[in-house]
This record gives sequence, C-alpha cells and structure tokens, in this order.
Amino acid sequence: MKGKLIIFSAPSGSGKSTIVNWLMQEHPELRLYFSISCTSRAPRGTERNGVEYFFISPEEFRHKIANDEFLEYEEVYENRFYGTLKAQVERQREEGQNVVFDVDVKGGVNIKKYYGDEALSLFIQPPSVEELRRRLVGRATDSPEAIEQRLAKAAYELTFAPQFDHVIVNDDLETAKQETCQLLSDFLKS
Repeated sequence: MKGKLIIFSAPSGSGKSTIVNWLMQEHPELRLYFSISCTSRAPRGTERNGVEYFFISPEEFRHKIANDEFLEYEEVYENRFYGTLKAQVERQREEGQNVVFDVDVKGGVNIKKYYGDEALSLFIQPPSVEELRRRLVGRATDSPEAIEQRLAKAAYELTFAPQFDHVIVNDDLETAKQETCQLLSDFLKS
C-alpha cells in the first residue's frame, strides 16, 4: 500500500521536533519516515549521502530547479540550497513509508497544495508569543538579538496557520503529543 504524507510546520520553539521525534520513536505502527531532503552544503560530522540528505553541488541543484524536480526548495544563503525532491518522496511512498516533512511554513503550504488530500498538514503553535519568548530564552542557545529575530519570524509564520489542516496549540506537551497522534492515526486509516 502506498504511503501517505504528513507535513509539520511551526515557529522555532513551538515543540514541533519534540512531538515529531516522539511519534517516530514511540509509535512504530505509524510507519513514519522523514523525507530525505537535498542540500548544496557539504556533509557535517557523520552525515551520509542518501541518509540524512542528498548532497549535490549548487549547479546540480539549479539544474533540478530548472527541471521542476522539487516539491519545495529554498536558497537559505547564497549557493546554500535545501529542497525536497518529488522523485524521492514517491520512492519512499512506493515502499509503503508514511513520509514526514519537517519544513518551514511556506514549504508546508506548497507541499499541501501539490498533494491536496493525500497529505495531512499540521501546524504546531505556541500558546502565545510571550510563551515562545520564555521557551527561547530558557533554551539559552541564542543571543538576545537572535531571539528577537526568531520572535519576529514567528509572528510572521503564525499568519500561515489557517492554511494548514489542523492547528495544535502546544500549551501542554503531553496533550499536544496525544492530539497529534490521534490526528495521524485517523488520517492514516482513511
């Protein structure tokens, strides 16, 4: 049976990665697998081609853009591209994998438009921008300037929430995990 598609998007600090990793570790019955993205950056540490990413040159990336091979892509910095190949997603689906996309809001909206009802799009939302600020400060990984930049970006990203199938407000992590799991289970059974 062909796999289905699940899109996760959220502002930084909303708990999206925590929820996605919990689903993948604690619910193997859902057969969730990350989409393997493409990037033009070099591998870091122990990253391997075809496992964490497909590593290609900026020229190859541009060639694939020109051939309309991406579901979504972004040039994060000059010559530093990230994107999701249509053929890779289809390969994973043919293997019966339910493909998980952990993408920015624009990428999430684009993937949903492309696949329509074949994809479930979920937006993980913090209870408030002030709570998001508290979480980002609590992480102690960013400078005050970087936190302000993330909060400004989050305010913008929150405007995309209505374009997703479901918005999960993560004011209590356990509740958000259970709600997300139920939505996925229902979608995968349909």
